[in-house]
Amino acid sequence: MASAITLAADAPTLSSANTGFMLICSALVMLMTPGLAFFYGGMVRVKSTLNMLMMSFISLGIVTILWVLYGFSLAFGTDSGSLIGWNSDWVGLSDIGLTELWDGYTIPVFVFLVFQLMFAVITPALISGALADRVKFSAWALFVALWATVVYFPVAHWVWGAGGWAFELGVIDFAGGTAVHINAGAAALGVILVIGKRVGFKKDPMRPHSLPLVMLGAGLLWFGWFGFNAGSWLGNDDGVGALMFVNTQVATAAAMLAWLIYEKIRHGAFTTLGAASGAVAGLVAITPAGGAVSPLGAIAVGAIAGVLCAMAVGLKYKFGYDDSLDVVGVHLVGGVLGSLLIGFFASGKGQSDVKGLFYGGGLDQLWKQCAGVFAILAYSLIASAILAFLLDKTIGMRVPEDDEVAGIDQAEHAETAYDFSGAGGGARSTALPAPVPDTAKKVDA
Repeated sequence: MASAITLAADAPTLSSANTGFMLICSALVMLMTPGLAFFYGGMVRVKSTLNMLMMSFISLGIVTILWVLYGFSLAFGTDSGSLIGWNSDWVGLSDIGLTELWDGYTIPVFVFLVFQLMFAVITPALISGALADRVKFSAWALFVALWATVVYFPVAHWVWGAGGWAFELGVIDFAGGTAVHINAGAAALGVILVIGKRVGFKKDPMRPHSLPLVMLGAGLLWFGWFGFNAGSWLGNDDGVGALMFVNTQVATAAAMLAWLIYEKIRHGAFTTLGAASGAVAGLVAITPAGGAVSPLGAIAVGAIAGVLCAMAVGLKYKFGYDDSLDVVGVHLVGGVLGSLLIGFFASGKGQSDVKGLFYGGGLDQLWKQCAGVFAILAYSLIASAILAFLLDKTIGMRVPEDDEVAGIDQAEHAETAYDFSGAGGGARSTALPAPVPDTAKKVDA
């Protein structure tokens, strides 16, 4: 009886502080998807702006419904073979108590599932940047539904679900370096290898039409990423979430500066696009690593990612794959770097006592990170390419060439991002007083 009383006393109880914190973090992660839409929307040409915004926004609709119907159950239900989960009580979220706690934590199941929902939403949206200017919106919407089901839900279970093979192996992924960024970056590469290049790739200038919009999007992403990263510890009871918050800021700053320095040396200028891209590269790289490294380690992770991601974005011209907005160069490469660098920079003083090579831990954690990184990369790339191939051969993935040249916004959405028809032409908009006739002047005189 005494042992039973002890166990009951030690059992977690609902924490209103952690619950409120996690709801705020969930809202911050939700904001990242519109932020991503602005970031991508500013990077494309005017004629593709709305389509780029919609490719992110549609994920909020599709993935939310799938998550409620079966996605949460597949990702976090009872493990089956270390590959997938399932819990029939979670189908439709129909049998979850309001105060039922997530196992081992002080937050309700509803709070955990809505936080993870926002991760599921943004991950396919990340892919869209690689496909700018040329994909049918209906085909994209169907791809999002299929990809979330076949790729994201299982991979989330591998990495974060109890019993998932990567989780059991000991692969460290604090907030999504493998499940989100490598997953999305590899998927982007798989799809663009199937659907091909934009009309005019390597020939026509395809410059961002609104760099202020890009900077706004980058700022929203940076802001929301604090919820994305710090919230992934699911509470504030031991300081690890605070460490992750600090490391998120530190690594992002280091990556932005490193990208700009590389850019100045390589191209002779500090660009706003470089600043925004460098910041995102740092955010991506610290996502898996931030709970395991020190702030000095976060500087190293960010600086390495800033330089190597800046170098990687040029690979598409060398190898001939058309990654429109550098999803492969930033998210895939940044995710791989951040995940692997844990094997070198893990301090043993953060989320666990695991130490990397530079802290006397040997190669043990590094090989685990390699296993997780390259297995997920290969699965996502191959599965995504197969899905894109099947869709392309059935309903078709690409818009007609004439529509691509004229503008996908008008063809797919019957709208344009900017309407200048009411701005007036050459006539003055302010009426001037009519000249006084000479006869009137004479009368007055």
